[in-house]
Amino acid sequence: MPDPVAAILLTPLVAAAILAVLPSYRLGAALNMIASLASLLFALTLLWDRPATGPYLLVDDLNIVFVLLNCFIGFTTSTFSASYIGHELETGRLTPLHLRFYHAMFQLMLFGMNLALLANNIGLMWVAVELATLTTVMMVGIYRTAEALEAAWKYFILGSVGIALALFGTILVYLAARPVVGEGLDAMIWTNLLLYAPQFDPSLLNIAFIFLLLGYGTKVGLAPLHAWLPDAHAEGPTPISAVLSGLLLNVALYALLRFKVLLAANPHAIAPGPLMIGLGLLSLIFAGFMLYRRRDIKRLFAYSSIEHMGIIVFAFGMAGPLGNFAGLLQMTMHSLTKSAIFFSVGHITQVKGTQRIDGIGGLTESHPLLGWGLVAGVAAIIGLPPFGVFTSEFLVVSSTFARAPVLAVLLVAGLLLAFGALLLRMTDVAFGPVKGPIGRVHASYIPLFAHLALVLMAGIWLPPPLVAWFQHVAALLG
Repeated sequence: MPDPVAAILLTPLVAAAILAVLPSYRLGAALNMIASLASLLFALTLLWDRPATGPYLLVDDLNIVFVLLNCFIGFTTSTFSASYIGHELETGRLTPLHLRFYHAMFQLMLFGMNLALLANNIGLMWVAVELATLTTVMMVGIYRTAEALEAAWKYFILGSVGIALALFGTILVYLAARPVVGEGLDAMIWTNLLLYAPQFDPSLLNIAFIFLLLGYGTKVGLAPLHAWLPDAHAEGPTPISAVLSGLLLNVALYALLRFKVLLAANPHAIAPGPLMIGLGLLSLIFAGFMLYRRRDIKRLFAYSSIEHMGIIVFAFGMAGPLGNFAGLLQMTMHSLTKSAIFFSVGHITQVKGTQRIDGIGGLTESHPLLGWGLVAGVAAIIGLPPFGVFTSEFLVVSSTFARAPVLAVLLVAGLLLAFGALLLRMTDVAFGPVKGPIGRVHASYIPLFAHLALVLMAGIWLPPPLVAWFQHVAALLG
């Protein structure tokens, strides 16, 4: 049996090379799905077959959570993408050459994200995050309109600023480790850093974490570092919106959590929790207000992603067994739910020919499956029971009330702001008078309802092995 880590990394890399020269759209879409499914199957083998840790690659209980989620949503998005991108070809918005480029970049993006999650070297992790960012930048601008190119350029510039700050923070961590671990590769290996972290210079670690929080926080989409995210969602293909919200934000969050654990291991360094709590609350409340001003449906859910990443970072900032468990569950539920919402939104905007909210109405009447799918997704993302987001948000709020009631009040205020905004917008879209064309949807509903079914199941019953696994990872995060 092949090494699963090597297979997870080589499968998308080889597929990208083939897809770059494959002329047929149908073959390209099929290969994109097959390669994504193969990556998911190889990722599942990590549950019982963990290769030995090396200087460059690592498999542990923390990154398996992210890798499995990454590969699963990568596969479901490739399935959604096949019909969505095919429609873009039929309407002339994309050419066959664009589709070859799109499919190749999709697999290269999955390679970059998986490499970042599996890296045992903080320098390699930084390179992989940058690779994943650059591929999504190119995919955001694939329509070649003025708006798409502007969004891609803004994403590139702000992403470059963020990744430069993250690089400086990574260098400072290396400088803190060098006197203890020695020069060269050993001072960049994550497992070495964690082992010797209590002996590092705390002042260097403190400065490093500030830069890492700002750098990777830009990729996470935290306010006020979020400006690239709404434009990238609005102007790029909708499958990339699903990937950005469901996957790429998590990869940057993973990098941030790794350094949070490192900082927490040094008793003389600053506590990373208050900084994360502050940025998390700011993002939540800011996005809650901004949701009321959105007129573009994809921008609306982009700000919803900023809101939820704020909740997740807040939960990890509160830390402790319950806070970390709630953060992991919220991250998983948000990824599944938000990608499902974008699956629905993608086909809705194609049928209606617009992303303007005032041009979309009465979906439950004109397109019942898409309309009710969107209603279920919005009900889940605003935290209504019995969906899994309700469970995770209830855990975040209750654990915060027990430890910091004032913060809990601010947290609940932000949640209510977002709740009202999304409910207001979706009332007209789903139940108002029918607006726009009433065309036939050529789409697979399996990815949409598979995600929603998982989120619903998580709200009703969490399997005991999954709970035990998340509890163990929560303990590792401190």
